[in-house]
Amino acid sequence: MPEDVEGQVKTDELDPEREARRQLALAQIRQYPDPVLRMEAHAVEAFDDDLQRLVARMKDLMHEANGVGLAATQVGVLRRVFVFSPEEDKVLALVNPAIPRRADETDTDDEGCLSIQGVTVPVERSTAIRLEGLDENGQEVGYDLEGMAARIAQHEYDHLDGKLMLDRTTPAARREAMAALRPRLVLR
Repeated sequence: MPEDVEGQVKTDELDPEREARRQLALAQIRQYPDPVLRMEAHAVEAFDDDLQRLVARMKDLMHEANGVGLAATQVGVLRRVFVFSPEEDKVLALVNPAIPRRADETDTDDEGCLSIQGVTVPVERSTAIRLEGLDENGQEVGYDLEGMAARIAQHEYDHLDGKLMLDRTTPAARREAMAALRPRLVLR
């Protein structure tokens, strides 16, 4: 996992061309308070070309937006699919994911989100999980994840249930984030 990750967003300095591509990708990702971000995704039943295209598009968008995870709801598609990068240069797709096991031990760390730009909030998550589901080809997959990879997977899994990091933070951090997200009053 890259060391320069703040929340779910990589924070490396980008050259002007790369930053322009990042902004173009972010424009294709639904932004808070878009109502689709609060909707529950539906199980995927067909492992077809549409699903392959969706996963490929999500992987590209996540990469271009400089993120480490992206759920289908974030691109306006109500299907139980997310992609994430558990380690540098590795991107996995999970279809109809489940988290059958979570460690009792938890850790609180700042999270960011490609759908809530410019805001990070402290979120308590299990330090280790078992993640199971299918890949984009319909093959069963399972991963035992720890640390940042477990945090990213839990964050993306929440998106599929219409939950945001704002729902899992402290009341004070939520108030601060909401204040930052409110449209700014422009005085002329």
